[in-house]
Amino acid sequence: MDPFSMVIGVAIAVGGYLVGRHTAGRRARQELQQHRADPRAVGPSTPQPICGCGHNLVFHDQETKLCRTQVVIPGRWTGQADSTYRQCMCQGYRGPMPVDEYYAPDYLDGNGNP
Repeated sequence: MDPFSMVIGVAIAVGGYLVGRHTAGRRARQELQQHRADPRAVGPSTPQPICGCGHNLVFHDQETKLCRTQVVIPGRWTGQADSTYRQCMCQGYRGPMPVDEYYAPDYLDGNGNP
């Protein structure tokens, strides 16, 4: 390879690196400003039971864990003028499992006696 081509290649690589650093820094600054403006808008603090298909746990059958919702297929994907619906193809819930709630009986009667 001739030296001129190597210099051009290095210039392109360094230019791409600098542009990437600049855009990533700008995005981080924007997110920081949004967080400072409204810290509650960042997101929920507890994990939500959302499956890989994008639907919540309440849309999945309790016994079989199959998804029971319908998804929209845009008409532009099928070549039709309007959108269509079909059953979600999720075969089972794959998200975080919520902690089960258990009832613990009271050890004390209403008077405070054991």
